[in-house]
Amino acid sequence: MQSITLGEFIIENQQHFKYSTGELSSILSSIRLASKIVHHEINKAGLAKHILGAVGTENIQGEEQQKLDLYANDVFIKALKNRGIICGIASEEDDDFIAFDGDSMKGNYIVAMDPLDGSSNIDVNVSVGTIFSIYRRISPAGTPVTLEDFLQPGTEQVAAGYVLYGSSTMLIYTTGNGTNGFTYDSSLGVFYLSHPDMKTSKDGKIFSMNEGNYNRTSQGLRDYIDYTKEVDDFSNRPYTARYIGSLVADFHRNLLKGGVYVYPSTDNAPKGKLRLLYECNPLAFVIEQAGGKATDGKNRIMELKPTELHQRVPYVIGSSNMVDKVHSFMNK
Repeated sequence: MQSITLGEFIIENQQHFKYSTGELSSILSSIRLASKIVHHEINKAGLAKHILGAVGTENIQGEEQQKLDLYANDVFIKALKNRGIICGIASEEDDDFIAFDGDSMKGNYIVAMDPLDGSSNIDVNVSVGTIFSIYRRISPAGTPVTLEDFLQPGTEQVAAGYVLYGSSTMLIYTTGNGTNGFTYDSSLGVFYLSHPDMKTSKDGKIFSMNEGNYNRTSQGLRDYIDYTKEVDDFSNRPYTARYIGSLVADFHRNLLKGGVYVYPSTDNAPKGKLRLLYECNPLAFVIEQAGGKATDGKNRIMELKPTELHQRVPYVIGSSNMVDKVHSFMNK
């Protein structure tokens, strides 16, 4: 079978882009480049002590920043800025969006990203990832990017995806014409198409949630958790409980094997924990293109209108029938 590289695939499928130009191809190429650099640094994390551990500062979320968080953030920002096509970036690691000046103001696109999801797991050699979302700006080209350019519903995404840095590094993305996965061959420095037209099953056996929050969440969700543990051969229960604590890794497993991931509202986090713009929306786009669903427990995630840059929402994502079952318990 002929091997197709990520670069070849992007070029061959430009006609399917929502806006058929070479600009989006260039942005995806920048993400490819940055992910290679981050992959290299992650793979030597056990030896390179200068990139392990916390910096001693917190991001806008109140989360302790890891050294590799800031490194990955810097790498992706530089790679995207250098193309001159992006007019602004919103990152989990920055308090406000970054507005590029000069010729970059002519750019037609903005990017929202979590440069290193699950970075606290680096110290214990657990998989982490990068999540990205691309939108076409709504403000006039040639002017500074505005907050409104970022506060668009997920339905307006022109591309989204993630990079998983695990036993192998994979880049998975969609432009609204299916979900495709590419595996990195580090010996050649090339991503190859390994998972064409990915589809998740309608049902699954995996339930992913931090059950430490069991007593902090709603009675309906507690009832669902109890339901997943009941013995019932007809519905293949009990389900298998799998929770890594790295969103990209949990999501990727469920995408391939079938399952549901839940991060609900809790007593101490009534709006949930995950961020709508650069975590929930991009993965929702990916899962929908693979046949799954993503909601906030009631509403389709991609139809929510963001009201702030770092907005948090409850999250239910995965195999469609499993998402529906979670809803049936949460909305009793």
